[in-house]
Formats: sequence, structure tokens, C-alpha cells
Amino acid sequence: MLEQLLEAEPLAVAGRADLQTVLAAWHEATVRLEQTHEALRAEVRRLTDELEIKNRELARKNRLADLGQMAAHVAHEVRNSLVPVDLYLSLLRRRLADDADSLAVLDKATAGFTALDATVHDLLHFTADRAPQWQSFRLAALVDEVFAALAPQLKAQAVAAVNAVPPEQWLTADQHMLRRALLNLSLNAIDAMPDGGELAVAAVCGPYGVEIEVTDTGPGLSEETLQRAFEPFFTTKRGGTGLGLAIVARVAEVHQGAASAGNCPEGGAVFTLLIPHPALEAAA
Repeated sequence: MLEQLLEAEPLAVAGRADLQTVLAAWHEATVRLEQTHEALRAEVRRLTDELEIKNRELARKNRLADLGQMAAHVAHEVRNSLVPVDLYLSLLRRRLADDADSLAVLDKATAGFTALDATVHDLLHFTADRAPQWQSFRLAALVDEVFAALAPQLKAQAVAAVNAVPPEQWLTADQHMLRRALLNLSLNAIDAMPDGGELAVAAVCGPYGVEIEVTDTGPGLSEETLQRAFEPFFTTKRGGTGLGLAIVARVAEVHQGAASAGNCPEGGAVFTLLIPHPALEAAA
């Protein structure tokens, strides 16, 4: 009997050891399961938050698309009505050529008409949905054209225009769209320097495409403006439409590029328009 008890004791000890091993493995598996469960919950929360952000962004884009369609319709209707008004103002100016007081009033009406026409023009450009018309051209020559068109504004505000684009720099893009983008960026820079300064346009061909930089010597951009510069209808200008830079962003988008805003280390703002190399392949 004693021998049987002595033989059973090692078995009991081994059984307890096996039970402890099983319990330890069970505890380890439970801990891993809890950790996995918590990681899954965290991932679900992250994906849910990301989905909500995407849904809000999609809803915003849908609203902008609806607004764009409505704006395009309104802009076309208004522009059709403005054509005869422009003619009538011209005829009226001829009849009032000798009446200085009446001409002064007419000048104010004409200024309002010009502002309205510019707004309609911006709306039409912003809502235009067409593919780029690809062609190759010298970028420096295009910048010279833009500066020539802005000569009265540059002179009136004592702004020096510097074309720092290399003469040999060629670009394949929609020349009309790019001219509009450079015109808007230049006007934006001129507005930032009411007391004079320097507007410069430079370009460099990098690994991702041609980067066009438009810089000014104005006060620079606030943090809010840096974040919202290309947002449609956002403006810091009195009487501005908030579409000038949005059109620049649209031009970059249809060229599969990008537009960005920043501040120069030495002061002033810098806007960069990237026309990527894939755009050249698309044109081929």
C-alpha cells in the first residue's frame, strides 16, 4: 500500500504541473485575445473616423459640384445680359462727351459694370470643365505676355516685374489655362503690394515636373490664408470673389499637378504651380 502511495505522488505532482502549464497557456491566450480585441476596436474607431472625414469631404465636393453647375448657368445668363449693357454704356459715353458731371457718374457705373464682368468671367473659368489643349511653348515668353497685360497695374502701384524663367525652358501644357493661372497669381501679388514692391516669376525643371514660382515682397500670408488659399469663395480682399486662386488650383488639377502657397524666408508670399512630367506623356 505504501509503495502504491509513493508511486502515485510523482503522478500527482506531474498532474499539477501540467494543470499549471495549461492555466498559464490559457492566461497567455486570454491576454493575447484581449490585446487583439483592443487593437481591433482601435482600428475600427480609426476607420470609422476616417470614413466620416471622407463622407464629409464627399458631401462638400457634391455641394461644390451643385454650386458650380448653378454658378455656370447664372454666369452664362448674366454675361448674355451684360453684352447689350456694355454697348449702351459706350453709346451713352459718346452722347455725354461734353458733360463732365454726367461722365463722372457714368464712370462710376462703368466701374461697377467692369467689376461685375470680372466676377462673371471668374465664375465661367472656375466652372469650365474641359480637357487641356496640349501644346509646347516657351514659358518665359508667356510670362512676358502676362506682364505686358498687367503693365498699367504694375506702373500704377510701382511694382517691378521680374521674369526669372530661363529662356530655354519649354513647357507642354494648355497655354490659355496657364496664362490665366499666371495672370491670377500675378494680380494676387500686385494686390498684396499697394505701396510698391517686386513681383517675380521663376521656374525650374525638377524630377517631378516644372515648378513655376510666383513671389512678391508683400506682408506674407496668415496661417488661415495658408490653409484656405485655394478654397473656392475664400478671400481676404474687400469685394473679391474668392475664385482667383481656386482657378489656379483647377488649372493645376486638370494638368495632374498641384498648387501650393507659402511664405518666403526673407518676407513676402510664394505660390508654386507644378506641371508634372506625366502631363507631357499625356500630351504625346
